Amino acid sequence: MAHQTDPHRHGPVLGALDEHLISEGTHHRLWDALGAHLMTHEGVDGVHFAVWAPNASRVAVVGDFNHWNAEAHPLRTVGSTGVWETFVPGVAEGAIYKYDLHDREGGHLPQKADPVGFGSEHPPATGSVVRRLDAHDWQDQEWLDRRAEANAVDSPISVYEVHLGSWRRAEGGRPLSYLELATELVDYVVDLGFTHIEVMPVSEHPFDGSWGYQPVGMYAPTIRHGTPREFAAFVDAAHARGIGVIADWVPGHFPTDAHGLARFDGTALYEHLDPRQGFHPDWKTLIYNYGRPEVRGYLVANALYWIDQYHLDGLRVDAVASMLYRDYSREEGEWIPNRDGGRENYEAIDFLRATNVAVYGAHDGVAMTAEESTSFPGVTRRVDFDGLGFGYKWNLGWMNDSLTYFSRDPVHRRYHHDDLTFGLSYAFSENFVLPISHDEVVHGKGSLYGRMPGSHADKLGGLKAFYGYMWGHPGKKLLFMGQEFGQTAEWNHSGELDWGSLHDPGHAGVQAVVRDLNRLYREQPALHRHDADGQGFSWLLVDAAEDQVLAWTRRGDAGDPHVVVVLNLAPVERTGYRIGFPVAGRWREALNTDSSAYGGGDRGHGGAVETEPVPTVQEAQSALLTLPPLSAIYFVEDHS
Repeated sequence: MAHQTDPHRHGPVLGALDEHLISEGTHHRLWDALGAHLMTHEGVDGVHFAVWAPNASRVAVVGDFNHWNAEAHPLRTVGSTGVWETFVPGVAEGAIYKYDLHDREGGHLPQKADPVGFGSEHPPATGSVVRRLDAHDWQDQEWLDRRAEANAVDSPISVYEVHLGSWRRAEGGRPLSYLELATELVDYVVDLGFTHIEVMPVSEHPFDGSWGYQPVGMYAPTIRHGTPREFAAFVDAAHARGIGVIADWVPGHFPTDAHGLARFDGTALYEHLDPRQGFHPDWKTLIYNYGRPEVRGYLVANALYWIDQYHLDGLRVDAVASMLYRDYSREEGEWIPNRDGGRENYEAIDFLRATNVAVYGAHDGVAMTAEESTSFPGVTRRVDFDGLGFGYKWNLGWMNDSLTYFSRDPVHRRYHHDDLTFGLSYAFSENFVLPISHDEVVHGKGSLYGRMPGSHADKLGGLKAFYGYMWGHPGKKLLFMGQEFGQTAEWNHSGELDWGSLHDPGHAGVQAVVRDLNRLYREQPALHRHDADGQGFSWLLVDAAEDQVLAWTRRGDAGDPHVVVVLNLAPVERTGYRIGFPVAGRWREALNTDSSAYGGGDRGHGGAVETEPVPTVQEAQSALLTLPPLSAIYFVEDHS
């Protein structure tokens, strides 16, 4: 129980520098100043509470330590910053608290969770929880020392996207804990050969059905799987196995829940007042006021916080397009043009640039990735060259075109050949990630397996061919959980993956293809070294629309073996099919999705082919191939 004597008998904790940086929006360690900090102050143990509420007339901290009595521990203002603070003796880790505020007219507001709270109660309860930062004893320095190489644009990056609550359930149906995931999920990702785990938002959120994309506790890992210390242990365990961890980050909007940021001090503090700028029509959420220095600083610091405190290897920034354009999902008259009369959101653009500059400046080797669905220029260009400064951008154009093609009945594919070839016209304009994310298996879209036409065998063959196409295509890879073994059902966030389908050899074969593609992608520099520049790719056969056959070369650096990828996307076998090869000699058949190891018919080349000096298209050498139906074959130049 906290002491009930004079609440202001202890002096202030925050200093003039904190005040200046908070007001300027440049306090890059905002979490050191605001929030609830366990400390010894003036020789007494307790918690320092600080919160930004410039338009409140009174602020108090209430919690289980003072019987939720708003008279017990009022806060005092800190200079002219709008920050309020107090030190409460006797409060310990695990204490539950909220802020009790009155607006500028003295009206009583709904009690608020801490915007910089480090922990939260289990939903549906909405209180913040005092948690000690730096509680985990990190053991990942070896990983941090080589992280820059793991995240580099010329390295193999293959990401397994996970919703932690529905990947696997424990007995009784509960979600796995962070500590269980540290073993089970990390072991699985290592076995399948992925290089990174991307977790859907782990910031605390009130509504399970938002999957974390409507966060309230931006500084709190969700308690659904354990404490912040246990989340840190999960990240550390991944690093110990050489796996990077990326988190989805949502600075684009926040929900209207009464205990959250909405009208925090009785005014539109974090959000725009005008709904034409401050209300998101798609998600019925509120949009941050990026032009306000304190709000921009709150978000920039939040990005830094996750990387600093939890050693994350990058952030995937959600819904960037909705931030870049003032007219996003709005009709004429429902949005306010910028100062030049245009649709670009200059304040949001400045915020994104400031975030990337701060993150890359503070942490070597991290990777910031944009989910950006338009052709906005320079997303991955450096800020000092007028870019947004991201490391990577999701290639949603490639995703849409590719899935549209593969979902068509093969009899019609010949008329849509350019769905697969057009993407190469812009494939090197950004540093792209090829994303098959959760967005493609929800809201009635079904699963990837379900999108493939034909019989069960055709669907499995089409899925394996699609992965062969994806892993051979320039760009880093991202695959949402369950699709690696061809789950038949649409993703259900309240259940778990259909692990039973792996008893079917066909589904186990899809999983084995993904495992071997990841291995080949890592082993062969030609498949990743020039993912983001054109010198690593050239077509060998691009116009065989009638046959639904494609072939191309991937190249690495001098001395690296070339890789040739050949696709037959028709449900018929093609024998004696001549394909050009860029180099004479023996080419090892490194992967064939029709292998019996993957549940296929073992139609192939006995392990290798020899080229012959028969010119084909632009190549002087070629070979006659057997192309199984719905297949992808990888040939690696034999240097032995």
